[in-house]
Order: sequence, then C-alpha cells, then structure tokens
Amino acid sequence: MTEQESLQAAIHEEVALRAYDPRWPGLFEAERERLLALFPDDFIAVEHIGSTAVPGLAAKPVIDILAGVASMAAARALVAPLCAQGYTASAEFNASLVDRQWLMRWAGGHRTHHLHLVVHGGEVWVQRLRFCDALRADAALAARYAALKADLAARYPNDREAYTEGKAAFVRAVCEG
Repeated sequence: MTEQESLQAAIHEEVALRAYDPRWPGLFEAERERLLALFPDDFIAVEHIGSTAVPGLAAKPVIDILAGVASMAAARALVAPLCAQGYTASAEFNASLVDRQWLMRWAGGHRTHHLHLVVHGGEVWVQRLRFCDALRADAALAARYAALKADLAARYPNDREAYTEGKAAFVRAVCEG
C-alpha cells in the first residue's frame, strides 16, 4: 500500500471504540514533548482533550491534542512545518475552518493523533477544555456521553462525520451549561 493509500484508509477508517487504555496519557505526553521541542516558540500551551483524556472513558484510540497559539495566522503558518514533522492536513478542510486548523498523525494505516490548533484563551480553547473538564469531574455525565458514543458508533460504524455530528448537541449542551 502506498503512503497516499494508507492516508486515505486512515481518513476513512471505521468508528471503533476501545476500552480506556491507561497508556493514553503517556502517549499524549510524549507527543506534547515532541511538539514543544520541535516548535518551542510557537505553542503557548498544549493540552490533552477528547475521550482519551478522560480516565475510564471508552474512545476511538486517537489522542486529541489542543495546541494554543497566538492567532489563527500563527496556526495557519504552522500547518506546513507540522506536516514536515509527521502530521498531515487537508488543505480543503482547513480552508473551510475559521476558528482552528486540524491535522492528524497516522501510522500503520490508522489515525494516532488529532492536533487542533486554536487561539489560546479563545472561544474554541475554552469550550474544548470545559467539555473535557466536565467529563472528568462528573462520572454520571461521562457515563451518558459513553452511552451516546456507543450508540452512535453502532449506528454509524463507517461514517465518522455522522458519528461526530451525532455528538455535537451533547457537547454544546455541556459547554453552554
């Protein structure tokens, strides 16, 4: 399989939840340290977000990383250098985004990391951290989210966009609540 074919397979891979893996925080920390070493002056802060950041929560085994930068111009300027360091990005998808830039790492035909470049302290930064913190602090809320994710993964095993969209109202309600 060529590199491009592997990338396409990773982009369109199935929605498959895994039981919480206690190695996930360490995988985040290793990538955080790598990013800070590669780009020491570019990131204001780097945080572990998403389901892999919530102890006990089942997740797609993809480490979500929130990287705070000074501006969206700074985020856009980092895309090419990050791609030179093992990430990949969709120029078309990122062109449609006004509040973030999105990249992913993959290995063996599977996504391993999602990197979300956002303005540090901005609305997206605050909302992503608020959601993750709420799940960590409230076991009942995390259980409801886990049930929703399991239902969506069963209904949309081959449609990541539908799976993600199915979670949107829940995420908004938590962030606004």
